[in-house]
Amino acid sequence: MSIKRDLEKRSNGQCELCTATDNLTVLEVQPVKNGGLDGNLLVCETCREQIENPDKTDPNHWRCLNDSMWSEHTPVKVLAWRMLSRLKSEGWPQDLLDMLYLEDEVLEWAKATGEGGPSENQIIHRDSNGAVLEAGDSVVLIKDLPVKGSSMVAKRGTAVRRISLDHENEEYIEGKVDGQQIVILTKYVKKTS
Repeated sequence: MSIKRDLEKRSNGQCELCTATDNLTVLEVQPVKNGGLDGNLLVCETCREQIENPDKTDPNHWRCLNDSMWSEHTPVKVLAWRMLSRLKSEGWPQDLLDMLYLEDEVLEWAKATGEGGPSENQIIHRDSNGAVLEAGDSVVLIKDLPVKGSSMVAKRGTAVRRISLDHENEEYIEGKVDGQQIVILTKYVKKTS
């Protein structure tokens, strides 16, 4: 039997990431550790294109990983971890990454391509103490901050949960204070989670 037929049998003729049934091809998980079924998976054209071209990544397409990350097959788990890591600034993928357990050897394979690690031109948000901030973190205000466009003052010591990051400026984060979404300068916050 060919590897493609074996993978079609394993996946019931569906993309092992998003369950699409059209234009399925074999994707070898880099770097090659194992051949055959242990090193390949069956993916649709949409998944393949977004895996190979990060600029074409549509975060909503990857909500399918909520199901496929639980696959019993190692190559599927490795690619799920890589795509969730690529998308973690969206917020929801970080929650899935926090739930996903990979054995040390599998995690090492998943990290082997550098996915999920900081890139040279990646914007890194840091709090007042220099701690790296990630989407979904909680912070505390270290100074009273007047909110532009309103009479509200965000008080020192206020907790801001589940922050989101500005993808273009490392000094800005967003979060809700008293039910209002505001932009906060990173130099005025301290990470708590």
